[in-house]
Amino acid sequence: MIAFAPLTAQERAFLLRLARATLNGAVGGEPPPRPRAFAEAAGATLSPPLLERRGAFVTLQRHGRLRGCIGDIVGTAPLCEAVIANTLAAAFRDPRFLPLTEDELPGLTLEISALTPLRPVADWSGIEVPRHGVVLTRGNARAVFLPQVAAEQGWDRETLLGQLSLKAGLPPDAWRRGAWFHIFEAEGSGEDPSQD
Repeated sequence: MIAFAPLTAQERAFLLRLARATLNGAVGGEPPPRPRAFAEAAGATLSPPLLERRGAFVTLQRHGRLRGCIGDIVGTAPLCEAVIANTLAAAFRDPRFLPLTEDELPGLTLEISALTPLRPVADWSGIEVPRHGVVLTRGNARAVFLPQVAAEQGWDRETLLGQLSLKAGLPPDAWRRGAWFHIFEAEGSGEDPSQD
């Protein structure tokens, strides 16, 4: 299994600034920043962890309520590029919401979750809440929750799995039979909501 070094505080802050610049530019009709040029403009360089292919999610909240969340469970692009792509997707292509508008920027905060590789667990007892994010698969149905979802909702493991089953379009107890589970961890960093 691939292991990733934890992101430094500077790397997490860089990703948040990159996501914010992407978002602010996009609502104004500007193209997304290029990560290398963005780093150089700040007098920095892209460190190796920012160039690793990692799964990543970007979550948007407005006044503490979900406004968009899109990501990749498995890394297919360098982390810095995945953050740009998922920021745009969360803002403009999350099917649960209308595309973000400029007047929604006040009160909007970003959270980035950089994921560890998926690993299978033999059964649901190997899932630790709130440490693990979970992918549930049963037949053609599949759903995922980031680790922080259970903590934010106050769910225990069984409640998490019931909600995950519902998210996959299955009955709430579908996780108890015939389901496969993969777990992952997430390194989260977010903007301070009091700073908007």
